[in-house]
Order: sequence, then structure tokens, then C-alpha cells
Amino acid sequence: MANNTHRIRKKLANNTHRIRKRFALRRRKLQILQILANSKSVRKSSLVSDYLTNICKLKLKLEAIRREYSNLIAVKKRCLLLLENTREPKVKVQKIGDKFEVKVECERREDGLVSILEVLEEMGLDVLQATVSCDHFFSMEALVVAPDQALEASDVAQAILKAIEKQVGEDLVT
Repeated sequence: MANNTHRIRKKLANNTHRIRKRFALRRRKLQILQILANSKSVRKSSLVSDYLTNICKLKLKLEAIRREYSNLIAVKKRCLLLLENTREPKVKVQKIGDKFEVKVECERREDGLVSILEVLEEMGLDVLQATVSCDHFFSMEALVVAPDQALEASDVAQAILKAIEKQVGEDLVT
């Protein structure tokens, strides 16, 4: 009988040890859940509810961050496209005898051609032939004749650049 009692006590001790171990493990899991849920509650159902609420809040924050990120990417693309399409004006004028070969490339503007032609007219230059394109940017190649032989290619180039810059200034004001 003593042997039987000893076995029963040993089983009870083992069961008590397992039960304590299970309770300690459950308590530890609840503590972890409490930390993750950022909750003061000690009830398992409240902790799970708080935990799920936190997950939903985090999902909403993540979605807001994703939207903001995609908006920033779209803004970046638009800025890069604008920078790509914005060109520094290029004016090249070569004197060939009594004529000037004029090449202009710049950003497309509403009255770009008109302002350049007005400058050429003010300088007394006659346009013999011109090719103009304004698909994505403005470009013009022209052959002009100067009755005044004292006129230099650099003077013509400077006058055209000033006309383009004046046009840019007017676009910024309006």
C-alpha cells in the first residue's frame, strides 16, 4: 500500500507541476499578447479584441502610407517630365557672307515665333527662308539677310536670346 501511495503522490506532483507549467505558459502568452496589444486588460477576450483593433489600425496606417508614397511617386514623375521637357534656350547664329544662318531651340511658348520674328525685324533683318517646328519644343532654322554689313552674329544671337528670356518672364507673370 505504501508503494501505491507513493505512486499516487508522484502522479499528483507531476500533474501539479504540469498544471503550474501550463498556467505559467498561459500567463506568459497573455503577457506577450498584452504587450503586443498595448493593453492594460488582463482578460484574454479583451486582449484579443485590443490586439485585433491594433492590427486594424496598423493596416489603415500602412494603407495611408502606401497612398502617400504613390502620390509622391506620381509627383516625382510629373516633376521629372517637366524637367525633361524644359530646355535651356539654344541660339546659334553663323554669318555666311551677307546672310545669317539662325538656329533656335527652346521651350514651346505661345508667341515664341512672333517675338523672335519681331526682334529680327527690329534689327533690319529679312527672313529669306525658315523652317519651324513646335511639337514638344520650339525649334527654328532660318536664313536671314542683313542689309547692314556691320551686324555681327553674336549681336543677332544676343537679341534672340533676350526675346526668348523676355517671353519666359512674361509667362511667369501671367
